Amino acid sequence: MTRRALVTMFALVLSCGLYAAQATDLTGKWNGSFIISLDGQQQDDVAFMTFTQKGNVLTGTVGPREDRQWPIANGKVDGAKVTFEVQSDGPLVKFTLTLADGHLKGDAAGEMDGRKMTAVVDVTRTK
Repeated sequence: MTRRALVTMFALVLSCGLYAAQATDLTGKWNGSFIISLDGQQQDDVAFMTFTQKGNVLTGTVGPREDRQWPIANGKVDGAKVTFEVQSDGPLVKFTLTLADGHLKGDAAGEMDGRKMTAVVDVTRTK
């Protein structure tokens, strides 16, 4: 096989992989763990998320229960990376998640009255 053929085949394989990563539609319901750290204390909690994805724009809601949700703002999907903000009853919470193996995993962070809150997020799509 010539060098040119190898380069062409590599480019095709790479572009198919990139298309597959971007072709994932996050639309649907997701839930899982939301482990909060505040003032040196850790608390296990849960997160419920409902997404609608159109292109790279993500909208929907997030909250601690299905019946207690806040709207997503500035939602973006860039390949496997997902970012959005949620204005809860407390602080504005910024999420940075990555889609891998059917899980959206990452971090959430917020600050209110000089107190910083962080959380480790791991949610999966519900059926």
